[in-house]
Amino acid sequence: MPNKPCLAIDLGGTKILTALVSPQGEVVTRKLFPTDAQAGPDDVINRALSSLEQVLYQASLNTTGIEGIGIAVAGPLDISRGIVTTSPHLPGWDNIPLRDIIKQKFNVPSFLIHDASASALAEHRFGAGKGTKDMLYITISTGIGGGIITGGKLYVGTSGTAGEIGHMTIVTNGPQCTCGNRGCWEMFASGTALAREAKKRINEGAQSSILKLAAGNIENITAKTVSDAAEDGDALALELVEQLGVYFGIGLANLINIFNPEMIVIGGGLSKMGSLLLAPAYRTAAERAFPISMEKASIVSSKLSDDAGVIGAATYVIDRIAELS
Repeated sequence: MPNKPCLAIDLGGTKILTALVSPQGEVVTRKLFPTDAQAGPDDVINRALSSLEQVLYQASLNTTGIEGIGIAVAGPLDISRGIVTTSPHLPGWDNIPLRDIIKQKFNVPSFLIHDASASALAEHRFGAGKGTKDMLYITISTGIGGGIITGGKLYVGTSGTAGEIGHMTIVTNGPQCTCGNRGCWEMFASGTALAREAKKRINEGAQSSILKLAAGNIENITAKTVSDAAEDGDALALELVEQLGVYFGIGLANLINIFNPEMIVIGGGLSKMGSLLLAPAYRTAAERAFPISMEKASIVSSKLSDDAGVIGAATYVIDRIAELS
């Protein structure tokens, strides 16, 4: 069984989290970097490579001291070939052989995994879902992602894209999503959706402290702005968060009916709104899901929080090396 730590990188649209992780799922050292996604694939890849080098140096190790490198990325992946086929949050990424780029640079075993699948693996092995057999992980932030544990094992599908739950259609002919589809769940129940609806309502003349928190500039409105206003009791913000919660609950009901899970672990930035978002989501899910399935589904918050992606990516490396040995 592998016993050395792994390097892991969680490559997102806004940030790159890189860490050294022990086989026991402990983060030994970590560093956070801006992605600067608009600069294009070459620039982002260089940042990723540099972040891995820096964490290795910070840990006073060279590549002989690690088992390998785990790479967690959002978007449709071909994990068997190590290719990021496209990514809704990384403009210009089209069939990028990221695994092989990293493997050639560091000359250690390297594996690509969907970021939400990595988080699901981490929460199941070391976090809130430890000991469960059938578990779903949902991250709700800029978009919505998911990971699936069934029969105690991570399910990634034929090509590795299983868990793209944010792109199930909720509203026919709804707003166009970055994936190209219309009416995706994440277009109604994500941070992007919350900011979009706030801008729309304020443009239509609604009065709200949201605009004040955005320094008077409507383009500065973010999900965090709306969340902060809701916590302060702003009427419009509370209405928008309630609406978001209802849409989130509709998706939850669909997943509960499809998977009949033992547990659903919810993570991501928006989950930190707590009951403001989750109370209407739970209520809506309970109204729409099969009662016996809803009753059996324990819905809990992520235990590993922002580190779930890197812990899961490292764990995936350990598992794959053990399988191949």
